[in-house]
Amino acid sequence: MTTTRATKRNSAVTVRATVGEIRRFCQGIFAGGMSFARYARRRLGAMRRLRGRRRRRRQSINAYRAVWVAVALVVALLLVPYVLTPLYLVGRPASTLMMWRWATGARVERIWVPIGRMSGELPRTVIVAEDARFCSHIGIDLQELREAIAEADDLSEARGGSTLTQQVAKNLFLWQGRSFVRKALEFPLALWINLVMSKRRQLEIYLNIAEWGPNGVFGAEAASRYAFAKSAAQMNLREAAMLAASLPNPVLRNARKPTPLLARIAGIYEARSVASPQVDSCIQTGARARSGVKLPAG
Repeated sequence: MTTTRATKRNSAVTVRATVGEIRRFCQGIFAGGMSFARYARRRLGAMRRLRGRRRRRRQSINAYRAVWVAVALVVALLLVPYVLTPLYLVGRPASTLMMWRWATGARVERIWVPIGRMSGELPRTVIVAEDARFCSHIGIDLQELREAIAEADDLSEARGGSTLTQQVAKNLFLWQGRSFVRKALEFPLALWINLVMSKRRQLEIYLNIAEWGPNGVFGAEAASRYAFAKSAAQMNLREAAMLAASLPNPVLRNARKPTPLLARIAGIYEARSVASPQVDSCIQTGARARSGVKLPAG
């Protein structure tokens, strides 16, 4: 009996010890699993953070590259006029307005005529009307600009002051309308054009690309044929003054059907042209410039 009880007690102790070992073993496994899970979470979090940092770095690099590409494109676009200007020393360039009308299917009438084959009255009258100091300024008339700003109540209301060189820059490379952005681009471009081109070539381009009538009339030859049914070489002083007076707004100021106001303005320009025979001296040469004789055709 005593032996049986002892055996049972030993068996119970053995079972409890085994259960305890199993429990500790399971607890160890559980603790290990929890530790591994925590480790895995930490590693996963670290990997996610690393991927996030790499992704943000790639995004920053891509954004940086995009900014540089945009800057490069803008700089390239800004440099295009400076590259094209020397090429326009020859040839027959067109204005941006003409190209826009061509692109949209609108009518464009322009017949290129060298300045030497135009009536000598036209270049002189246009200079008198648009830019009396054309032969003396550097592409920008600082005196005229200061006067235009001084006459305005504030800078945003300042008008005028655009030289023929600035108008060439605007017509060849920029857009119509008034804005500070266009003026900021126009000033250095006018200086560059004046440095690269002769005054004669500047005026020749202007007289061949200026809008000079309604429905797509560009250039002096097309304007003279439209308004007076004759070539630009055959215009007299009065007709040249009428064309010069229509330049600010050739759509409303129609030299073909002049209003009394247009006729009065043309009369003023006609008188100034007669009183200023040397105003176009920069488009002449040598003894002919001193004597006031115009260059022959060609």
